[in-house]
Amino acid sequence: MTSTALRQACPPGTCDCDRDALLDSPDADARILRLTLHEEKRLLARLESISTLSELEHLQQRMHEQLGIRLMIGPGLKEVRSLRGIGMQFEPQRGLCRKTRKSIPAAIRRSLQAHPEIVFDLLNSQDLLRDA
Repeated sequence: MTSTALRQACPPGTCDCDRDALLDSPDADARILRLTLHEEKRLLARLESISTLSELEHLQQRMHEQLGIRLMIGPGLKEVRSLRGIGMQFEPQRGLCRKTRKSIPAAIRRSLQAHPEIVFDLLNSQDLLRDA
């Protein structure tokens, strides 16, 4: 894994990603460490530029394939009255930085705010806005 660029370690005590334990475990999935700060900025820019639900779903699939990141997006536990009612939750994963766990949903929310039709399509896919 040393032949590819790896994400630098967070300053001690600032993150709970458990990067060192991930590197020490020979059978662990270390794909997430390929998400360098430069690559994270590119990913965030791409997430902010989505304009359809299919693009969002495609990016979710690509994040899982390339980095092992599983992000579930859907209506929150309570009713959806605003964009804040859309829930985003990561599957637990060692090596996923706390800052990244905050910045990815923030980028997606900015895109959803710019394109509210994505929210309607997402809710329709969950049968929340289906015609009665």
